[in-house]
Amino acid sequence: MSEMPTPPRTQLFIAGQFSDGSTGESFEVRSPVTGQAIATLPIPGQTELDTAVRKAHEAQAAWRKLGVWKRAEINHRIGDALERRIDELARLQTLEQGKPLAESIADVKEAAQLFHLHAEDAVRQHGETLPSNDTAKRMFTFHAPMGVWAIITPWNFPLLMFAEFVAPGLATGNAHIVKPPSHTSLTVLAAMDALLEAGVPDGLVSILPGEGDFGGKLVAHPGIDAIGFIGSSATGAKIQATAGLKPSIMECSGNGPVVVLEDANIARAAKAAVDGAFFCAGQVCCATERVIVHRNVHDDFIEAVLKYSTTVSLGNPFDPATNLGPLNNEGVAAKMDRHLADARARGLDVLLGGARQTGFPTDLYYPFTVVDGVTEDSLLSREESFGPVLPVLTGADDDDILRIANADALGLQSAVFTENLTKAYRFIEELETGQVVVNDSNGWWDVNMPFGGAGGKGTGWGRIGGAYTLNDMTNVRTGVIHLGA
Repeated sequence: MSEMPTPPRTQLFIAGQFSDGSTGESFEVRSPVTGQAIATLPIPGQTELDTAVRKAHEAQAAWRKLGVWKRAEINHRIGDALERRIDELARLQTLEQGKPLAESIADVKEAAQLFHLHAEDAVRQHGETLPSNDTAKRMFTFHAPMGVWAIITPWNFPLLMFAEFVAPGLATGNAHIVKPPSHTSLTVLAAMDALLEAGVPDGLVSILPGEGDFGGKLVAHPGIDAIGFIGSSATGAKIQATAGLKPSIMECSGNGPVVVLEDANIARAAKAAVDGAFFCAGQVCCATERVIVHRNVHDDFIEAVLKYSTTVSLGNPFDPATNLGPLNNEGVAAKMDRHLADARARGLDVLLGGARQTGFPTDLYYPFTVVDGVTEDSLLSREESFGPVLPVLTGADDDDILRIANADALGLQSAVFTENLTKAYRFIEELETGQVVVNDSNGWWDVNMPFGGAGGKGTGWGRIGGAYTLNDMTNVRTGVIHLGA
């Protein structure tokens, strides 16, 4: 292993100050890369939560009145400060999360980009004048901030998903209490130096890593006005049950299919399916979770997948030759174990991988795995595996493929491979996912994409991306002026 980075921040961040907290309790952070303890973090309690919420309301009252151009200027400064720290933050993220360093560098760059993007979005967010039945009235709308947001982020993209909420939230006049998972909070805590350098007023952002019931206490706190969540659908349902009528943005699990039709470019489809299955070790809500292939091209597709799979290299994520690092935690590794055990019990064809790799510093290193002959009732089909596995199902024709694709409780993102424009439009219309990508990886996204789940599915609501997030993090208000005497 190359020289490991040292976490620069191992304290809570409350209203502009780093603090050891008051509970006296702590959490040991271990790297999935090395297995070694890399930090000890304080565990926040009710006192820290109450302080953060109180300071957030005080700061937000002034921030919302500051004016969008000044808020945008500070957002730009945050983006600039993050860009100056790309190497430091990327190396720290790889140490605590496990993804290859090249992926972490891309994450930090995109996080910085989001602060610039939302600065520009915010100064262009506007309302409209509406015609009234009463000629003596003038109606107009405007966007007002929600207030204080509870932001709960997952462990797969620690800094990027922090930025997906805080960048648009700050630009539109909100304050934020952010709860990252304790075992992947070091990068976000280190990034607070960038916010301080940029001049973010104390109180607008607090970072309280927590486990157990702390998230529930945060969501239920009477001083929290709205909730932003990225994570599993099961956790999202618990959060929403606690939140009640508080406004929320919920971006939850995906089991989005990759559809390969009879006329597809097979080499391109195979490459995209493999890329989408091992990126971030498959720990992505829009990963290649299921591939549904037309039976007439099944054999060619499998051959192409196995050929391209030789490009996947499991190893030390700090090594430039590695493009597949360890899984982040034991929970997701155990889920992979369970899904592969179910596959073998059903007699499915495990063509590559299928078990944890030995000889590494931790037992979280899982090789790229390909399973063929996957049945609709298997765990690999019914559940989001969230690991580096490519399960292949077969459909008899286009109608059968659509039926299999849509027979799932989740509906986040999907991909379809076809050279026929009419078929592409049909699948865009009829696949029950929030986004449909034609002839590219299911994991493709863009910072301007309104990313989120389809209606009627258990994938949440609201949109992450571009001006859509600004709209979801603000309240549309209406003013009515009487012009008569």
